[in-house]
Amino acid sequence: MISNNVAHFRAIVLACSFVIFTFSPYLTEHSAAQESAPSDSSPSRAAATSDGGAKPSAQASPVDLNGTDKAENTETNKDKPEKKERKGSFVFAPLPIVSPAIGSGIVPFLGYIFPFQTRDENSPPSLVGLAGLITDNDTRAFALAGDIYFKQASYNLKSLYFRGNLDYNLYGVGYTSGNAGLKLPLEQTGQLFFIEFLRALPWKFFVGGRFLTGNSSIRVKDTTGETPPIPADAALDTQLRALGVTVTRDSRPNRFYPVEGSLIDFTGDFFADSLGSKYTFQSYNLTYNKYFSLGKKQVFAYNLFLCATGGEPPFYGNCIYGARNELRGYTAGRYLDRYMFATQLEYRLVLRWRLGWLALAGLVE
Repeated sequence: MISNNVAHFRAIVLACSFVIFTFSPYLTEHSAAQESAPSDSSPSRAAATSDGGAKPSAQASPVDLNGTDKAENTETNKDKPEKKERKGSFVFAPLPIVSPAIGSGIVPFLGYIFPFQTRDENSPPSLVGLAGLITDNDTRAFALAGDIYFKQASYNLKSLYFRGNLDYNLYGVGYTSGNAGLKLPLEQTGQLFFIEFLRALPWKFFVGGRFLTGNSSIRVKDTTGETPPIPADAALDTQLRALGVTVTRDSRPNRFYPVEGSLIDFTGDFFADSLGSKYTFQSYNLTYNKYFSLGKKQVFAYNLFLCATGGEPPFYGNCIYGARNELRGYTAGRYLDRYMFATQLEYRLVLRWRLGWLALAGLVE
């Protein structure tokens, strides 16, 4: 649960972003401004505008195009009203959830989208939010999350706190176990804290470090019939802690509802007993998303996801199929193993009355 719930709740926030994009006046206004602005958002350009505008040229004349002295214009401009500062927007999104893994219920989400620095014209909108999870199989959880951009898009800070209990079935590790039809009902209770700090580099890259810590306990629920082997860490309080690295490149004009551009995201987490972790293992994930616009209302979205683990992870530290919305509709967690490959293509169509339609096809290995 520890390593994969980071991805699980980031997926929940991403799902909420479809509603955020539709109902947030600030976000849609800011997105339109971004799409009409020059595409170069490298740190060099950000540095050039860090004081609110480009540096004047050494050859610039103190006289404007009308022949008047700029000092006179300055006096005149004092009487003009200042440009209205951008403000944020609150968004509430009670999303229904129907999951073969954790049951049916609701994901209430309350978010605030805002410019972290009001005079920062280059940074994407920042987001802080509170998400819950309530289903009919007694799964209960909540998460606090933040995604902040500042200093003219030179820095990005992400953070997440999660606490709750998940009721789900363990089918065993490996493809064969997933198809065997044996289920072990589990209840996993725990919490985690995750933080990531990234620095912008040229060509829209961000690079930085991350830290993850959490603990959980697993209880085997009453069951009858044949079941997979009981995991070794059942009924134990397990601590996991890791340091990691992130490399990402994001060329999407709007990260909440992208219609063009691409996203490349690589993460590596290194769990070690020297950090206080019960298990020593490594987790690597690579995500590639590409978006193709077919007009104002139609988008093709392609996704590629690769996962690998090394060392000796707990069963929930493996690659878990379905934890990151790969091929939605399948039971999340039925297939888990050391390595995973998934790819899918989506067609999205915006309908009237703020509704949408989605079709997808994919492959997992």
